[in-house]
Amino acid sequence: MFENIPKVKIGIVAVSRDCFPESLSVNRRKALVAAYAEKYDVQDIYECPVCIVESEIHMVQALEDIKKAGCNALCVYLGNFGPEISETLLAKHFDGPKMFIAAAEESGNDLLDGRGDAYCGMLNASYNLKLRNINAYIPEYPVGDAEDCADMIHEFIPIAKAIEGLNNLKIISFGPRPLNFLACNAPIKQLYNIGVEIEENSELDLFEAFNKHAGDERIPALVKEMEEELGAGNKKPEILSKLAQYELTLKDWVEEHRGYRKYVAIAGKCWPAFQTQFGFVPCYVNSRLTAQGIPVSCEVDIYGALSEFIGTVVSNDTVTLLDINNSVPKDMYNEDIKGKYDYTLQDVFMGFHCGNTASSKLSFCEMKYQKIMARTLPEEVTQGTLEGDIVPGDITFFRLQSTSDNILRAYIAHGEVLPVASRSFGAIGVFAIPEMGRFYRHVLIEGGYPHHGAVAFGHYGKALFEVFKYIGVPVEEIGYNQPAGVRYPTENPWR
Repeated sequence: MFENIPKVKIGIVAVSRDCFPESLSVNRRKALVAAYAEKYDVQDIYECPVCIVESEIHMVQALEDIKKAGCNALCVYLGNFGPEISETLLAKHFDGPKMFIAAAEESGNDLLDGRGDAYCGMLNASYNLKLRNINAYIPEYPVGDAEDCADMIHEFIPIAKAIEGLNNLKIISFGPRPLNFLACNAPIKQLYNIGVEIEENSELDLFEAFNKHAGDERIPALVKEMEEELGAGNKKPEILSKLAQYELTLKDWVEEHRGYRKYVAIAGKCWPAFQTQFGFVPCYVNSRLTAQGIPVSCEVDIYGALSEFIGTVVSNDTVTLLDINNSVPKDMYNEDIKGKYDYTLQDVFMGFHCGNTASSKLSFCEMKYQKIMARTLPEEVTQGTLEGDIVPGDITFFRLQSTSDNILRAYIAHGEVLPVASRSFGAIGVFAIPEMGRFYRHVLIEGGYPHHGAVAFGHYGKALFEVFKYIGVPVEEIGYNQPAGVRYPTENPWR
């Protein structure tokens, strides 16, 4: 399903200080690999046979071995104290995401020749990583037995996938942001800083490519596929051939323009000229491509597309991009939420966009016209939205953004979509996030974030936090919803 996201193979390299038994590190490495194979997919990992023992030559041998084995991520495993120079040189010269973990002592009955002191060695390793300005993932508590360390490596996989993906990502944009949408302004310097390429095109370029796809022989088969997906929700059958033509245009553009990059996300301009020139809205196509692992953001939201891509990789699932849109009316809250769910009125809001959410993430769906746009445009050119209530369940609301001051910031909040009818239009849901009112004021507003947030379907805050740290977002710039009683720096203490 998702060919547009990376797979990782983690090379596990054990290291040993020469005044400690090498066998201790080697045997612990073997136990770690066995523990991983018993619990997880052994295809995720590769056991490097070279144990680095106080030797830069060993480091080179290990580096060559894991590269030959096709590893694109690295786990440096301190089976004992470890050689601080050669182990950090390995991390320095490995071109990909890396992590450091350390072996715990196994038994109180074997603390003579069986003691490895990796607990101590991890401190030296972390010091040397900072000394050489090397980014590496170190788990919250990086010391454990074989099974513990296997769990740590498994938790590293979505983080490593995101880092690998960003290092090989191109964002393709079409057009400038819509008029009066300064919030979608995207300073691109930070994209380059985290390894992302961007290709900026005009809407005219896209329109030309679309027109060249008129009569494409693949259109009828794609229309049939759309009809099967929509089922009874196919309320605008007359527009499907144009939508199919547009989808083929985008897919061909991706293949022709990805260049040396492996992965692609799209930021498209969807109004106001789009409707009058193309004759439809692109929402349904955006939803389909996102479901296929090619995230598409609305309104040329470049950092929205970037956030969607990260969420897709971390969750290994479809994401969506929504407006943090409107408050829940008091009467609706009193009727449908109060006393049924443990949320205040300020904890709930409605997440909405015109119709870009994948059908698999909607409780029901129908193709309709874009009601907001139809207030100023003929209804017939606003057809192509995919509307319905978003499926209830756990979600993570998040975003990575270079804000107006060119600082890289991010936010993450766990919450849920409530099983409450929206009573409205578009792709929409009633969202609940604990302490949302304070998060809205002291993270979203104070942080200068735009109105779009990416939504992953599940709780992925732990992995996202580590991804953002790894790529260089200052930890003080990663906002999250503080629990009640924990004050934000900008929060008035005399409420």
